[in-house]
Amino acid sequence: MFNFFKKEEFKIVAPVSGELIPLSQVPDQVFSTKMMGDGFAVIPGSNRVVAPLSGSLETVFPTGHAVGIKTKDGIECIVHIGLDTVELNGEGFNVLVKQGGKIKAGEPMVEFDKEALEAKGYNLVTMVVFPSGYDKAFDLGNRTVNAGEKLI
Repeated sequence: MFNFFKKEEFKIVAPVSGELIPLSQVPDQVFSTKMMGDGFAVIPGSNRVVAPLSGSLETVFPTGHAVGIKTKDGIECIVHIGLDTVELNGEGFNVLVKQGGKIKAGEPMVEFDKEALEAKGYNLVTMVVFPSGYDKAFDLGNRTVNAGEKLI
């Protein structure tokens, strides 16, 4: 009858529409060797990044290239848009969220100018890594996904 106390289902969703790949296929050793944690990546086919899980926005880089989320259960997640995109100092990124706020899985966080950034030579593969709190394997395969699509 009342859903006041209904616990939200834990889920991990695709952060952006595109081609889902394992971290091992990311052309950057920090991610491909899982130095920052296990996870997955998506080669974006669109320009809007959504939250892969629900939680608090612990870190929102002013450059727009990365966001850190922590769930109420202590799972830490980093969404990193592109390789070496920190060099852009925010150019081509529009941050839609504020540090310290709350977010639900699938809600928009960042938009980026995909065409302009690719024209400058940036690889926009978007990584989702879990530095701590989540120790299950990410055997998601390679396939096309839509932003917000439930993966786990």
